Amino acid sequence: MSKIALVDDDRNILTSVAMTLEAEGFDVITYNDGQAALDGFSKSLPDMAVLDIKMPRMDGMELLQKLRQKSQMPIIFLTSKDDEIDEVLGLRMGADDYVKKPFSQRLLVERIRALLRRQEAIATGEVGDTEETKVIERGDLRMDPLRHSVSWKGNEVSLTVTEFLLLQALAQRPGFVKSRDQLMDVAYDDQVYVDDRTIDSHIKRLRKKMRTADDKFSAIETLYGIGYRYNEE
Repeated sequence: MSKIALVDDDRNILTSVAMTLEAEGFDVITYNDGQAALDGFSKSLPDMAVLDIKMPRMDGMELLQKLRQKSQMPIIFLTSKDDEIDEVLGLRMGADDYVKKPFSQRLLVERIRALLRRQEAIATGEVGDTEETKVIERGDLRMDPLRHSVSWKGNEVSLTVTEFLLLQALAQRPGFVKSRDQLMDVAYDDQVYVDDRTIDSHIKRLRKKMRTADDKFSAIETLYGIGYRYNEE
């Protein structure tokens, strides 16, 4: 049974979403602000967290930043209609996805399940001997899907599940263009809709992380209006 942490200062959301997730078989723990969640996570880390952005004491952004210093567990942001800048910033900082309020609880459940399935497959290696599980070496890049490890010029780079899947999809076929729709299919289940901006935000964050290992990293090329491709260096 996967443990899901819900962090939101709106008690109505906490109660209704917790009931929905428990009915789906999840173990749910709730917190009404970021500091309470951080204190709780220091004792027992959940399998996934769903965070509101605007909260008292410690907001979702600060909590995300602190969590990413020690954990790559999947994180979904809950955002209001006017939080577009916060959404993009949150993705760049390491959130895996976001859901706008008011939201469909069924859609939230499906996004949670999709991220947990990918996390489990990578963590356990129970994905079979396929093209997706083979170690990839492209110039200075090395990716090991079964260990969820990435290095560039020998320097380890810490990626979220979504970032890893996007880089893997691009690096598997250097020089070939992947459209945003194709990358959406890689990163999300069919029943989960995301827009182009979500993929673009993930790619921007992925590039930023790769540049922590090499500030001249330029292997991921943007073809405006078309998509992205990996150029082997």
